[in-house]
Order: sequence, then structure tokens, then C-alpha cells
Amino acid sequence: MKQFSTLFLLLSLVFTSCNNETKTDNKISKANSNLKVMTYNIRLDVASDGENAWSHRKDFLSSQVQFYSPDIMGVQEARPNQMEDLKSALKDYKTIGIGRDGENKGEFSAIFYNSKKVKVENENTFWLSETPNEISKGWDAAYPRICTYGLFTILENNQKIWVFNTHLDHVGEEAKLQGMELILKKIKSLNTENHPVIVMGDFNVEPDSQLITNLKEQMNDSKEHAKITFGSNGTFNGFKFHERVTRRIDYIMLSKSPNLEVEKYGVLSSSIDLKYPSDHFPVYVELNCN
Repeated sequence: MKQFSTLFLLLSLVFTSCNNETKTDNKISKANSNLKVMTYNIRLDVASDGENAWSHRKDFLSSQVQFYSPDIMGVQEARPNQMEDLKSALKDYKTIGIGRDGENKGEFSAIFYNSKKVKVENENTFWLSETPNEISKGWDAAYPRICTYGLFTILENNQKIWVFNTHLDHVGEEAKLQGMELILKKIKSLNTENHPVIVMGDFNVEPDSQLITNLKEQMNDSKEHAKITFGSNGTFNGFKFHERVTRRIDYIMLSKSPNLEVEKYGVLSSSIDLKYPSDHFPVYVELNCN
């Protein structure tokens, strides 16, 4: 009888220990969350693109996004009608952002987000200029440029993360540098609780530029820190299917935070019948956030 009691006690201790380990493991798994992020210059809707005009590629582009199902996606060059087309196709997504010429006017640098995965706590759009709170063109820029940002909460683990999406000018060198400096100043003023930060978009500069050199003093290039990389080095294809794609001008940059690990980085060069869905390839990353 004494031996039976001892055996029962030992089995109880083993069961309790295993159960506690399982609970601990569950807590660990819940504390980490995978976040899929994409930046995509979708090319504005302009009739002069002919066979590459938006009407011929919108379904392809929308299905591409649906297939990769990013939790957060920054778009650039999206005109109001393109925003509506994407909203209709991406059923689980909501958006933040306004057009660069005002409410629902001009090109958006909007952020789409999967409302089943994340929620927005704070959001706004500002202009990259000396007067960021009003519709304006800054420095030597050819066009008004904007940045849309949001503070997101990942529903799975309640981790908060700031996301900034922009499209820097394609002409003004000072406008590019000053615009990014303005974004970094905005991050500093907003991120008082030191949450992880993503800055993404079409920066219109290549990796050896002064802008990227400066930016990497404060942020990490997701490509350089990814455990797995895939696809083309270049991101701007110009709809030229038979030419090599070498210009890398689209980025997903990350704050130097121990809470962000880059599992995968990819440049997605999908095509159908020798046609691309945009004149830029989307950049896609999978992050481990904790």
C-alpha cells in the first residue's frame, strides 16, 4: 500500500510539472507574433500607360496582395479610384491616409491593414515640407509629398508598433533628405514609449545614397537583417519585362529594436503573359514581434 501511494505521488508530480511546462510554453508562444508587411508602389492610374494601364492590371495586383495577405501594407501613387478598387478587392482590410492634394484628392501613401490581425490606436498624414500640417510642397520637390503613419496593436499579443509609409520626391535631392529627416523627427516626438517602428515606401534612392547611409544610423535595412532573402535585388522595373531590374528604391526599414526580428525578406517579381502588375515590385517581409 505504501509503495502504491509513493508511485501515485510521483506520477502526480510528473503530471503537474508537464502541465506547468505546457502552460509556460503557451505563454511564450502567445508573447511572440508573426507580422507580414508589404510596401507597394502600385503605379498611378494614367491612360498613357496603354496596355499597362490600371484597368488591365488591377485584378492581377489585387490577387497578388490577397495571395501574400500582408497584415500591413503601405501603398504609393494610389489615386482615389485605385484606393476604391483595392478596398473592394481586399475585404478584410481597412485603411488610413488621405491624398496628397487633400481629402480624397491626389495620390495616397495610404496604409492598408488586416482588421482581423491589427487595430489602429493613432493615425495621421503630414506633408514633407516646411509646413507639414498643411497641403504643401517642400524644398526642391517636384510634387507635394506626404507621409501617413499609424500606431498599431497586434491583436494576438497586444504588441504596439508604429508604421510610417511615404513616397519621397523623384527629383529634389534636398527634398528627399529633408523629408526623411522630418519623418525621423516625427517618430522621435511620437514614440515616447519606445515601441518598434517601421518606415517603408518608395524612397527614390538606391542603397549607396547619402539618404540611406544617414537612415541606417538609426534604423536597420530589413534585407540586411533577414534570415531568408528571396527575389530580385532591384525593385523598379518600369514595365520593361525583358530588361534586368537593378534599381532598388523601395524599402522596409526597422528601428534597432530587440523586439523585431526579420524572418523573411522578398522582392516579388510575379508576372502574367510577360506583364507585371506594377512598374515597381512589392517588397515583402515577415517579422517576429515580441
